[in-house]
Amino acid sequence: MNILVTGAAGFIGASLSQRLLARGETVVGVDNLNDYYDVELKQARLARLTSCEKFSFTKLDIKDRDTVKKLFADNDFDIVVNLAAQAGIHYSVENPAAYIDANVVGFGNILEGCRSVKPAHLVYASSSSVYGSNRTLPFSESHAVDHPVSVYAATKKANELLAHTYAHLFGVPCTGLRFFTVYGPWGRPDMALFKFTKLILNNQPIDVYNNGQMTRDFTYIDDIVTGVVNVIDNPAHPDTTWSAHAPQAATSYAPYRVYNIGNSQPVQLMRYIELIEQALGRTAKKNMLPMLPEDLVDTYADVSRLQNDVQYKPDTPVEEGVNKFVDWYRSYYGV
Repeated sequence: MNILVTGAAGFIGASLSQRLLARGETVVGVDNLNDYYDVELKQARLARLTSCEKFSFTKLDIKDRDTVKKLFADNDFDIVVNLAAQAGIHYSVENPAAYIDANVVGFGNILEGCRSVKPAHLVYASSSSVYGSNRTLPFSESHAVDHPVSVYAATKKANELLAHTYAHLFGVPCTGLRFFTVYGPWGRPDMALFKFTKLILNNQPIDVYNNGQMTRDFTYIDDIVTGVVNVIDNPAHPDTTWSAHAPQAATSYAPYRVYNIGNSQPVQLMRYIELIEQALGRTAKKNMLPMLPEDLVDTYADVSRLQNDVQYKPDTPVEEGVNKFVDWYRSYYGV
């Protein structure tokens, strides 16, 4: 298959591309290589892919309509995986325009490309952040997601709404994946595990919000990639049991669906910090802070639908995943 992966220099995008190449797929990767975080890390991820003859890369910003239009005109994509986005919840408070441009306008351009070439499947990144003010745990795809608490979350819900519209109007099979706190080697420097590891090694304090009274459904990168590949191989199709009189949020009469993709094993933030300390052999200096208004207190994924439909089964304990990240970090940075 010829597969487009947007955000191919990103954490999930690079890992997914590597898995797809390993099974013999042709992968076209695009990324704008922006400087939201270390560009050298993004380039290092790409360097692991460019040695494969079935991988090609183009520096491209998905919010550039004409460039995206040409990309689809020049390629016959069987599958499109849209992982390109402006990431980060906290930064969306400072710069909401970046999120609207990349995550709404950019995703609209990808949908238009899919409308033109009719791939067998569009798989795109949503986020656990869409659950917003909901405090009913575990989070289920059947829950309402009408009260986002960050611009980032609002743009991800917008992606789901736009995808359904294109599935309905143009028959584009669309699957949205609500990722739950992905972590592991080659991860993002703006996320807790990376930041905490760096600060602890530098003997600097870490910021712990809500005085540590938070949980996260930390999900290891290899488990995430396995789930995404399984989804790619099972295109969305109309749900024949869907009723307009009792509509289900996660499926449709159109070829559309949404899944949670997490570990379904929430971990207390303080326990997570403890595991990092153990892996590093150091104790963190903790700067205890109040809750941020754009944050969720808890995340916990109900992944039963993904398990039933594509046999998704995460199996990496957080203790193992944190140790693997720390080993990678020490090796990559020589510390």
